[in-house]
Amino acid sequence: MSVNSDSPDLPGPAGPAQEKPGATGTATATTTAAEATTATNAVPARRQGGFGALLARLHFYAGVLVAPFLLVAAVTGLLYAFTPQLDSFVYDKELHVSRTGDSVLPLSEQVAAARAEHPEGTLTAVRPGSGEDTTQVDFALPELGEKSHTVYVNPYTGDATGQLTTWWTATPLTTWLDVLHRDLHLGAVGNLYSELAASWLWVLVLGGLVLWWRRRSGSRTARHLLLPDRAAKKGVRRTRSWHAATGVWIAVGLLFLSATGLTWSTYAGENFSKALDSLRSSTPYVSTSLADSATSDTGSGATKAADPSAVDGVLEAAREDGLTGPVAISVPEDGATAWTVSQSRNLWPVGRDSVAVDPATDKVVDRVDFADWPVLSKLTTWGIQAHMGLLFGIVNQIVLAALAVGLIFVIVWGYRMWWQRRPTRADRRTRLGVPPARSAWRGLPSWTVAVGIVVAAVGWVVPLFGIPLAVFLAVDLTVGAARRRTPASPTAGPASGG
Repeated sequence: MSVNSDSPDLPGPAGPAQEKPGATGTATATTTAAEATTATNAVPARRQGGFGALLARLHFYAGVLVAPFLLVAAVTGLLYAFTPQLDSFVYDKELHVSRTGDSVLPLSEQVAAARAEHPEGTLTAVRPGSGEDTTQVDFALPELGEKSHTVYVNPYTGDATGQLTTWWTATPLTTWLDVLHRDLHLGAVGNLYSELAASWLWVLVLGGLVLWWRRRSGSRTARHLLLPDRAAKKGVRRTRSWHAATGVWIAVGLLFLSATGLTWSTYAGENFSKALDSLRSSTPYVSTSLADSATSDTGSGATKAADPSAVDGVLEAAREDGLTGPVAISVPEDGATAWTVSQSRNLWPVGRDSVAVDPATDKVVDRVDFADWPVLSKLTTWGIQAHMGLLFGIVNQIVLAALAVGLIFVIVWGYRMWWQRRPTRADRRTRLGVPPARSAWRGLPSWTVAVGIVVAAVGWVVPLFGIPLAVFLAVDLTVGAARRRTPASPTAGPASGG
């Protein structure tokens, strides 16, 4: 977020000159006219026109209006980045056990122990534990909706260590922080905040980079672009150098967060999913149909629930077929559907191979390997895991934390610039900082037509960028036209430009 202008350190336009004791009215009028003429002539010489003026004005208003949403996203994202450590601390009893040997109980016995601890609900998934991790057994209940009731079992003793209500394997704490980051616990309305932030973050980053590059036209060295100007006097120039230099350092990371955040947003995310479908790049899944199997031929499988005791054979078949590491076993609703076993490794290299197993024969009937996924689908998976701080472990978390802290400082410095540029006299029209000029951008060069077409296309795909942008341009044009039609007051100083 920035409040860039080519004349940030100049005082705002002066109001009527104050009459000094002993001065004549003529002298006062002459002085006033001279000062007004000087101010009017000085401003255009220091202000940029055309594309630069439009970019500066857009960056200014987008920063002022969108920065609060980005600030919330940065703070909540910073909290979410360390959920693995928070989970280990808060839910240590449920998630971890002391390893008592290399031999674990049969998975079916662990599932039976979970069922004995929680007799209600439908068995939907099992995640076998190993090492110091407990086995997690999920049960679906109508009142929980998408959530599950998870029972945690010691894989060595079969004792239940605890029960939690989870959401796609996430603990209550992780779920709460996740929802806080996505929608502030406000539901569909809250989703607009995070999508608006992601939709405009890349615009602010790229706009800020261009403005900083243009401003450093006489000194585009690495030092001047990447380091703040500590020799600058106190004031907006010094603040801007910290704002811009920090923004350059974190720019790539912020662009990544913006892109990956949009992939599962409400509106842009839906368009992204449609694009993947049209390119045949959606995530592939194994087929769980057993239409040609012996189970289906009996004709009774469809009327019977899946047998939990079959989990041992299903897991063994998956292991024999090469599925290593942590896995999640999906239990079908009936006995005529194959069980699914999928790798659940989020740490690089990501494991996402999956197989479908016929529980009657313990044979693999279908398989999909992560290596065979479409490239875009792989990139999406990697991007989401990195966005969540899981792909590279603690290093990933530290990078996310640094990006969040950096963004917070950039926003604070941006608002500080806005405050530093405020007029200090009570009779001036703009008391909260002077934005870049409105009218200068009408002289856009012809090549910006192509840029406009691209921006319009992006606005269509990312509606929470396109709609606010259209509103901004419409309002700015309307206000500018109204001001041009309104004659200036003979006693007022020149307009501040916005």
